[in-house]
Amino acid sequence: MAKRQTITKTLGTYIALSAIAFLMLFPLLWLIGTSFKSPTEDIFTFPPQIFPAQPTWGNFVTVWETYPFGRYLVNSLVVSLLAVGSNLLLCSLAAYPLARLDFRGREFVFALILATIMIPFQIVMIPLYILAVNLGLRNTYLGIILPNLTSAFGIFLLRQALRSVPLELEEAARIDGCSELGIWWNVMIPAIRPALFTLAIFVFIGSWSDFLWPLIVLDDPDYYTLPLAVANLADSFSLDWRLVAAGSVISIAPILLLFLFLQRYIVPTDVGSGVKG
Repeated sequence: MAKRQTITKTLGTYIALSAIAFLMLFPLLWLIGTSFKSPTEDIFTFPPQIFPAQPTWGNFVTVWETYPFGRYLVNSLVVSLLAVGSNLLLCSLAAYPLARLDFRGREFVFALILATIMIPFQIVMIPLYILAVNLGLRNTYLGIILPNLTSAFGIFLLRQALRSVPLELEEAARIDGCSELGIWWNVMIPAIRPALFTLAIFVFIGSWSDFLWPLIVLDDPDYYTLPLAVANLADSFSLDWRLVAAGSVISIAPILLLFLFLQRYIVPTDVGSGVKG
C-alpha cells in the first residue's frame, strides 16, 4: 500500500511538472511554429495551432534577404565574446584579493561591490551615455559592452569559488616561488574553471539579449545587434507576424544551441545558484 502511494505521488509530481514545463515552453513553441507557417495559414486560431500544416522556409529566406542578418549576427557575436572576455579577466582579478588576501577593509569593499547590484540600470544609464559620448564610444563595439565590462555578480560568484580552493595549493605555490599573479593564473584559475564556465555562459546570454543599452548608444545600422534588428523587423513587417517570428527565431537560435551544448558546465556553487549541471 505504501509503495502504491509513493508511485502515485511520484506520478502526480511528474505530471504537474510536465504541465508547468509545457506552459513555460508554449510561447517559444508557438513562435517557432509560426515562423514555419505559410501565408495561407491563420496564426491566430483558437485553440492555437503550434505545428504548421504546410511548413515552409520562405519566411526565413525573405527575412534574410531583406535585412543583413549576417552582419547583425557577427555584431552580436563580437559584442558577446568581448563582454565574456572582459568579465572573466576583470572579475577574476577583482575576486582573487577579496577571497584570498587579508587586508584592512576587505569586507567593506566587498559589501560596496555587492551594493551596486541593487542599483537599477536606469539610474546609471544617463551617466553611462554621457561617458560613452565623451570618450567617443558611440557606434563602437567597446561602447556597446561598456556597461558589461565587469559585474558585481561575477565578482561575487568567483570570490565564493576562490574561497573553496584548498589553502594547501596556495601554500605549495608560494613555496615554489610563485608571485601573487602567478598563483592567480597557475593555481586559482584552473581550480575554479567550472565557475568560470558558468559566468561565461550567463554573461554571453545577457549580452546577446541586451536591447536597451545598444538602442541608446547606437544610431548606425552597421553596428546593430540582433535584438535591435528584430525590433526594426517588427516595425517593417508589423502586419506579417510570420516574418517577425522568423527573425526572432534567427535571433534566439544561437543562444539556444549554446545553452544546449554548454549546460553541463553550469554547476552548483557555494553562492547558491541552484542551477543544474
